[in-house]
Amino acid sequence: MARLSQALEMVGQTDPGLVRAQNEDAIAWDADAGFVVLADGMGGYNAGEVASAMAVDVLSRRLSQPLPSSPLAHSTRLSVSAWLTQSIDEANRAIYNGAITQPQCAGMGTTLVSALFYDNRVLVAHVGDSRMYRLRNAELTRLTHDHSLLQEQIDLGLVDETETRQAAQRNLLTRAVGIDTEVHADLSEFDAEPGDVYLLCSDGLTDMVGDVQIADIILTLKDNAPLAAMQLVQAANHHGGHDNISVILVAVRRAYPADAGFWSRLTAWLS
Repeated sequence: MARLSQALEMVGQTDPGLVRAQNEDAIAWDADAGFVVLADGMGGYNAGEVASAMAVDVLSRRLSQPLPSSPLAHSTRLSVSAWLTQSIDEANRAIYNGAITQPQCAGMGTTLVSALFYDNRVLVAHVGDSRMYRLRNAELTRLTHDHSLLQEQIDLGLVDETETRQAAQRNLLTRAVGIDTEVHADLSEFDAEPGDVYLLCSDGLTDMVGDVQIADIILTLKDNAPLAAMQLVQAANHHGGHDNISVILVAVRRAYPADAGFWSRLTAWLS
């Protein structure tokens, strides 16, 4: 199989914003391995920074591991889903154990949004209110559903989508990584097409910049992903920069079908 980096362009940028003294976001990506991960930490002192860094470190280490060859024996989709789910479970255990054994890290946790690009597909996993979007044919679509009190109120019709920036409880999460012994990540899978651009971001972007402006920036600069990422961060800061801002862009430049060797390596890793 051709190197994924020949088909996928990945860029990222993280910024503390204009109000917060520290950056508690963490990001990582690997175009050859086909994964991206973004985390927005929470907790007193520096604990949020610790939690997000731990989550990104665990997922990056696991998802970039070389896989030995072996005959294909299991369902492809189940295998890829299990691979990502197991990685998130390990991150959750590491953060939870750190929080209960280190007093300075008590109560720490993090949001998480991650994606695996494989065989012209993308598998998305998320916990919390960090998001993933897809721009296709000039239309921006959100691929994740926030785990937040505000989102529950929107779903119940108690709050209108246009009122979310003024909502007092917009940052209260109903689910996060590391705050309990187990965590449930929502997983979704989508076909990926050449020309697609995917955005992973923390709420430091979406609380400051509306979807219409996000779409305009990506559409205008889709052929210059580094500049698009920079412009998204600058837009959030222009509107106040009240929180840390992190973005990762993945531009699908060509198809990336997987060969049998990929499935064999994945199966062996899970066996």
